[in-house]
Amino acid sequence: MKKRVLPLIILSLLLGTTLLGQNPTKKLEVIYFHATRRCPTCMAIEENTKKTLDTYFSNRLKSGTIKMTVINVDEDKNKSIAEKYEATGSALFLTIRNTGKEAKTDMTDYAFSYARNNPDKFMTGLKDKINELLK
Repeated sequence: MKKRVLPLIILSLLLGTTLLGQNPTKKLEVIYFHATRRCPTCMAIEENTKKTLDTYFSNRLKSGTIKMTVINVDEDKNKSIAEKYEATGSALFLTIRNTGKEAKTDMTDYAFSYARNNPDKFMTGLKDKINELLK
C-alpha cells in the first residue's frame, strides 16, 4: 500500500503544478544593472523591482524559482556579464532558464517609462511579464 501512495502523491503534485500553469523546471533571474552614479529613476527601478518580487513572488524567491541579482557595471568583476547583456548603465532584464536553454527579455525601456512616475503600472506590468515567462 505504501509503495502505491508515494507515486500517487508525486503525480498529484506534478499535475497540480502543470494545471496551475507553472513549469517547475523553469527558473527566472531578474537582473538589474546600474552604474556607480545613479539617478532617481535608476534607484526607483531597483526599489520597485524588489517590491514587485517581494509582494507577488515571495514564495518563488524563497524556493529559488526566481532570483534577483543587482550588478554594478562599473566594477571590473562584472565586466563579462555586463558585456553579455550589453549593459553600460541602468538596465533591467528577465532571464528565463528552462532545460539548459536561456532567453532574455529586456525590460529597460518599460522600467524607465514607469518605475519612478507610475510605480503601480510598473509593478503590474513586471508581475504580468514574469507570470507570462513562467508559464
